[in-house]
Amino acid sequence: MIHPMQLAELFLEGNDRDAIGHIRTFLKTHSQKDLYDQLLTPAMYHVGELWENNEITVADEHLATAICDFVVTAVENRGQAEVGEARKVMVLGPEGEDHYIGLKMVSSLFRENGWSVKYLGPNMPLSHAVEAATRWQPDVIALSAALVYRLPTIKAYIKEFLTLEPLPTVVFGGRAVSKANMAALHEQGAIVIKDLDQLERWLTMGEEPQDEYGISI
Repeated sequence: MIHPMQLAELFLEGNDRDAIGHIRTFLKTHSQKDLYDQLLTPAMYHVGELWENNEITVADEHLATAICDFVVTAVENRGQAEVGEARKVMVLGPEGEDHYIGLKMVSSLFRENGWSVKYLGPNMPLSHAVEAATRWQPDVIALSAALVYRLPTIKAYIKEFLTLEPLPTVVFGGRAVSKANMAALHEQGAIVIKDLDQLERWLTMGEEPQDEYGISI
């Protein structure tokens, strides 16, 4: 099986053909969620670390993101569950947050579990997000941030979402969760999800996150 760092190198090279080949092989013995959790997410985390350490350029990071986006879209288009009168989730990144691959993975996982998804994408101003939530009335609002310094903005979004009627469940995850000291955040409200594996357990079994991530922010 290809290692996430090797996949990251394919993304950075713009080698979508080999990336898709490895991913098709992986999916013969693994689930779509496994693909996101074990390969794509750590690969993009590695790309993010290279960028933060000035080992790659912004152009390199954008190319890797575009190839990963292509892969996620290709996987998602293999088939989606019929949603009918499904529960509804709204997925977005806060204003200033341009990373969106994680948002697309989360959207795909919700769809795979039969949810109706409204994908608002990254860099969504709070006023527009509140307007959309008021109109659509989602059961869950899922937020993601890649960088730790976005956490104060995330907290402001969560605080506003928890004034909505009917009250949605707010879920927060992303690379910032793995980088931050989440135990220092004690405002009640959102469920903090460390990774897609935890998200799937919450979706399928209602299992709350455990250990240091089983807190509210």
